[in-house]
Amino acid sequence: MTKETKRKISSVIRYTMLVVVGIIMIYPLIWMVGATFKTNSEIFTSAWFVPKNPVMEGYETAFVDYGGKINLIKSMLNTYKIVVPKVIFTVISATITAYGFGRFEFKGKKILFALMISTLFLPQVVLNAPQYIMFNQWGWLNSYLPLVIPALFAGDTYFLFMLVQFLRGVPRELEEAARIDGCNSIKTLWYVIVPMLKPSLVSVALFQFMWTSNDFMGPLIYISDMPKYTNSIYLRMSMDGDVGFQWNRVLAMSLISIIPSLIVFFCAQDAFIDGIAAGGVKG
Repeated sequence: MTKETKRKISSVIRYTMLVVVGIIMIYPLIWMVGATFKTNSEIFTSAWFVPKNPVMEGYETAFVDYGGKINLIKSMLNTYKIVVPKVIFTVISATITAYGFGRFEFKGKKILFALMISTLFLPQVVLNAPQYIMFNQWGWLNSYLPLVIPALFAGDTYFLFMLVQFLRGVPRELEEAARIDGCNSIKTLWYVIVPMLKPSLVSVALFQFMWTSNDFMGPLIYISDMPKYTNSIYLRMSMDGDVGFQWNRVLAMSLISIIPSLIVFFCAQDAFIDGIAAGGVKG
């Protein structure tokens, strides 16, 4: 057997395994799409994704108002009232803070950086009570402020750490050249650092977009009025509220809810992959 033949056989085996694993990984999503056209009885009796007797009941009832106060579309709009500003604030604040830690020397830098990293090991549940008390005293309850404003102050340590690591892969010579051309720190950040960090910033934005879209505990703790409920709470409330609730309706609403996230991900997937790959570069 020649070396070329061995290489072809190896490639076939590799790609076959990848296709099989890919199908296994994506099958639950495919099954969910098919299940939106099934009846309750068929959903629990068949693991095959193709419905025997397709029904449109799930989609017909997916947009029905809940008590006349909220529906699927309104809950999705409420979600993106939080998601969009939080993503923007996170990218801006995390970039500025990471630039400070990655490129400037100041007193207590190592201690502050260590404290910042240590918060990664702090469970969010530990912070819920003191944060709730603080936001209650500020009069922010039953609004989106507790969910959005902390992003202005680089409160997500994971993104700071990720950007600092990306920043270590950016050559300092570029900044030195910018300073020779008369750029101050702000101009250097905007014209040199930000373009170099574009793939990583897309990664930060995508992660924050997906995490905030799926956030359940935050809105559950701070939002009390039904018309302000986000999509995650609305879906859970729909499951509790329907007597003998229809699974095809719940699955149809879930599928409609993830469409915006899928569109955003596929539109930005190239930059996202570049950003993840850039994370392996060490400075």
